[in-house]
Amino acid sequence: MLPSYFFAHGAPSIVLEDNDYTRLLKHFKDDTPKPKAIVLFSAHWEESVQTVSAAETYETIYDFGGFQDELYQMTYPAKSDRKIVNQIQALFAKHGVENVRNETRGLDHGAWAVLNLLYPDADIPVVALSVNRYLTNEQQYQIGKALGELREQNVLIIGSGGTVHNLGRLNWRSQGVDNWAEQFDTWIQSRIESWDTDSLFKYRELAPNAQVAVPTSEHFIPLLLAMGAGDTNRKAKFLHRSYQYGNLSLSCWQFS
Repeated sequence: MLPSYFFAHGAPSIVLEDNDYTRLLKHFKDDTPKPKAIVLFSAHWEESVQTVSAAETYETIYDFGGFQDELYQMTYPAKSDRKIVNQIQALFAKHGVENVRNETRGLDHGAWAVLNLLYPDADIPVVALSVNRYLTNEQQYQIGKALGELREQNVLIIGSGGTVHNLGRLNWRSQGVDNWAEQFDTWIQSRIESWDTDSLFKYRELAPNAQVAVPTSEHFIPLLLAMGAGDTNRKAKFLHRSYQYGNLSLSCWQFS
């Protein structure tokens, strides 16, 4: 059974960088069996109803501005997999998750930047999934849990977002780490490692600096989705954490 994973995607330029985090992603495939498909929740695709992508071949969405010209030339022409799409929709229906499919939307940078680092050949079918910031945190977890059995079929489930994501507080010249960001992430880490979902679901009330670390929840939600997909054994493995621009958290978790 493949684990599920949470990968922070940081800024779009991460796909061009060489650092400890990008090297971890680039070498991920060296120690992981090649999946038959990838199911990815992206923080940059928000819908009020759970939406499942089913494009024959994905276009690349450049949902950002002001970055290197090279980024706007990059593509990730992965294909979807109708069999997996149908299975996902059936699992959602089984667990009472209202859902629809979208056959035209491409991959946003929350998806393709991570996938370019993990599997640059784009030779694995991808099914992208939306997030909905207006659900409760427990509902987010249950959506991920509904897909957990796909892991038994060699399907890789990924949540792509960021635990600390406040663009208004970034310091583009900073080489250090803001204490408030590290304090928040340390609290989150301790609750994940003990699989304390009761506290995690209430992180906005309990975690230090939660309001500044997570001003809006769309980037935090993929962590709960990936964790829910790993509910069977409830084993969390902390793989990496670093920061860019003072407080933009780059973290990676494995749930098995």
